[in-house]
Amino acid sequence: MNRVLKFGVAAAFVLGTLVSCGNNDEPQSSGGPIVVRRLTQEQYQTIIADIFGADIKIGGRFEPDLRKSGLLAIGAGEVSVTPAGFEQYDSMARGAAGQIVDEQHRDMLIGCKPASVKAPDETCAKSFYSKVGRLLYRRPLTADELNAQLAIADAATVKLGNFYTGLAMGLTGMLEAPQFLFRREVAEADPDNAGQQRLNAFSKATRLSFFLWNTTPDDELLTAAENGDLNSSRGLARQADRLMASPRLTAGARAFFNDMMGFDAFADLSKDTTIYPKFTNAVIADAQEQTLRTITDHLLVAKGDYRDLFTTRKTFMTPLLGTIYRVPVETHEGWEAHEFPADDPRAGLLTQISFLSLHSTPGRSSPTIRGKALREVLLCEKVPDPPGNVNFNLVQDTKNPQYRTARARLSAHAIQATCKGCHRLIDPMGLGLEQFDSLGEYRPTENETPIDASGELDGVKFTDAASLGRALHDNPATASCLVNRLYAYAAGRAAGKGEADWMKYLDTSFAADGYRLPALMHRIVTSEAFYRIAAPETAAVSSTKESAQ
Repeated sequence: MNRVLKFGVAAAFVLGTLVSCGNNDEPQSSGGPIVVRRLTQEQYQTIIADIFGADIKIGGRFEPDLRKSGLLAIGAGEVSVTPAGFEQYDSMARGAAGQIVDEQHRDMLIGCKPASVKAPDETCAKSFYSKVGRLLYRRPLTADELNAQLAIADAATVKLGNFYTGLAMGLTGMLEAPQFLFRREVAEADPDNAGQQRLNAFSKATRLSFFLWNTTPDDELLTAAENGDLNSSRGLARQADRLMASPRLTAGARAFFNDMMGFDAFADLSKDTTIYPKFTNAVIADAQEQTLRTITDHLLVAKGDYRDLFTTRKTFMTPLLGTIYRVPVETHEGWEAHEFPADDPRAGLLTQISFLSLHSTPGRSSPTIRGKALREVLLCEKVPDPPGNVNFNLVQDTKNPQYRTARARLSAHAIQATCKGCHRLIDPMGLGLEQFDSLGEYRPTENETPIDASGELDGVKFTDAASLGRALHDNPATASCLVNRLYAYAAGRAAGKGEADWMKYLDTSFAADGYRLPALMHRIVTSEAFYRIAAPETAAVSSTKESAQ
């Protein structure tokens, strides 16, 4: 009883806090264009697990994703399915459908039994397709869509003499259909604002669910869409509160930060194992997980200030990571909380293995690559690519007796006229992380020469990685970048010119809310601006401007 009471009080406190973040004073927004996004590999796999169970195995190769404007979520709106990719989707769909109707799963997943296993049963097939189709397509099936699946199932059953095989054929078609593989938004006239458009209720439900949970809308959310509840501010807030109070919010936050931090690049990460013998796939997997755990624990569990992620000394550790961080780990397997002491050189995400190893070369650290990542990933500033004729031999020669540290080599390299501008922008930041090698291990010297980790970030001087984290914490662009990335991730596009006032409002509100991520997420999903669709001519102008940026 006490546990229930405590949970109820805690839930009421959380929801009360969220509801207090009202959007009554939000500025007008022109909205943006309709977006069509292809499912990511993680979303595809999660949806199958949510609808049919985690034991349904997905085999095959997914189409590669595209990163645009810093996010895969934006690139998802500009990719299609190639003929080779369709073959892979067909193979995955057939494999999944076959498992769903097999003897091990059919009684639990289909929900009905045919009058005869050897003959068509339209009643049972219709019940199954209607139920799963609603979840797969994120809306009820149209009569034509349902009849098409029934026709496929009937024909296959007659030909093959097995109801379940026929049912699997129809399901295969649904699992490889554009209605499933692509999140296509639909606009409608806004009855409360003459001449304006908004997303329809099912498109609202889809945006809401994929943003907060990174998966398809559940039955309750779809029912709210069907009933028109999502078109009222109260009904929308009720569903937003429900989704945000769920443990699944963690999955949604992890998906966003995984995208923002560019962790998909780990799939191609390599290191020279003769120099870094501790580098293994297991280490990299733990490093990614460490960062995502640190982020979600700080932002969702502790409800901390987003900026403190760059100064916090609290994290999580496994025995494997302990060998690289050189800290004792009591647990023999799994994770345990860890806090670096105040005099430790590590503080914040910048000094975690995930960031340090991802933004380095296979054989050495790179202040330039790390500084570029700081600018582009965390401050949302585009750094120009280097000219094609730049000679990097001096920078890469770590054995040069004249230039024994990266700072010395970069200083000599940056004398080249074509290099000065960019290096001035990124090197002073990246040098702050030079006391960590390409894998992320601490090293106070290079070639027996002490490493100078001092530098400057937009006029703020720092002396080491910890004070670099503090400079990043205090930089106004850090919080503003998070707001822009989060909104673009949720909407599937960068904010347009007609949304400038709305984005300024989000920036100001984020600061007023203590830079708390849940409050920002709630403010976005309960706003009218998030679901506003621009008039075609406005959307075309915004799209042209964004493409030119």
